[in-house]
Amino acid sequence: MTYRAEYIWTDGTEPTAEVRSKTRVLADGDEPGIWGFDGSSTNQAEGSDSDVVLKPVYTCPDPLRGGNDIMVMCETFLPETMEPHPTNMRAKTRAILDKYGDQDFWFGLEQEYTMLDPVTKWPSGFPPNGFPGPQGPYYCGVGALRIHGRDVVEQHTTWCIEAGLNISGTNAEVMPGQWEFQIGPVDALTVGDEIWLARYLLYRAGEDHEIEVSLAAKPMQGDWNGAGMHTNVSTRAMRENYDAVVKAAESLGAPGKPEEHIAGYGHGIELRLTGEHETERYDTFSFGVSDRGASVRIPWQVHQDGKGYIEDRRPNANADPYVVTALLSQTIGEALA
Repeated sequence: MTYRAEYIWTDGTEPTAEVRSKTRVLADGDEPGIWGFDGSSTNQAEGSDSDVVLKPVYTCPDPLRGGNDIMVMCETFLPETMEPHPTNMRAKTRAILDKYGDQDFWFGLEQEYTMLDPVTKWPSGFPPNGFPGPQGPYYCGVGALRIHGRDVVEQHTTWCIEAGLNISGTNAEVMPGQWEFQIGPVDALTVGDEIWLARYLLYRAGEDHEIEVSLAAKPMQGDWNGAGMHTNVSTRAMRENYDAVVKAAESLGAPGKPEEHIAGYGHGIELRLTGEHETERYDTFSFGVSDRGASVRIPWQVHQDGKGYIEDRRPNANADPYVVTALLSQTIGEALA
């Protein structure tokens, strides 16, 4: 008897990494070990030296195939030295957690995305050569005139649950055809693994329904919301006292830190962080209680409870979750050490 393992990894596409996958058929009882792929076809190697190594780091049930089949999240390595490949962002996060992991970071990521008509490339719910009514009724809306793509969302959510991912919610977003799912709270590596696996499942759901899924930061220019990946973060100290919460928020605005984070928060960020549509400008840093127009929000309940977490509202939908959690772990870890 055999089973299938879907090996999944992130490629070297610039400016935004993409998810890739390939299937390995294994004998029952065999573990999904080290494998490889043609890096010259994924922007990760030259054709004259094309092999890149895949090393499994996270496995879960494959809800698409069922049975004993699994999905396998992998890191990429150079074949001769077995050092992490330059595009292996997860390895960089591991290194930072080796230094600050004792602070017990928790992350919850809110992944927004936009469903596009594969022919027109316009968001679902936008009429051909036209525009729907202005934003307002679509956020968490109900009804055929407001909501488009719910069948994709329901299928994706079911798959995430069956895979054992820590999906904690979904909702329709502010622009028609735009949705969000949340992963967490879990540790920095797990949240990155599960965001990439959930993205893979989302793309597969789109295939079934002939919908293109976009993580573009600003899929429609004009008076429409962009798409982000708001990142909620806490440490043990933050979950115990409010001073640590404020100190963490302040650390993200320290000299040089806003620029460093913005550089790692995804492509097209200046198109989305304009100071409008519930954003602070990309070249300005601010934080505040219950302020969705700030770079970093301290939730009202956290302020009331005197402990909890902060929400970094700057990361784009297309940001690499490993990069985002690494930056936050480094900056906050230094401040609270």
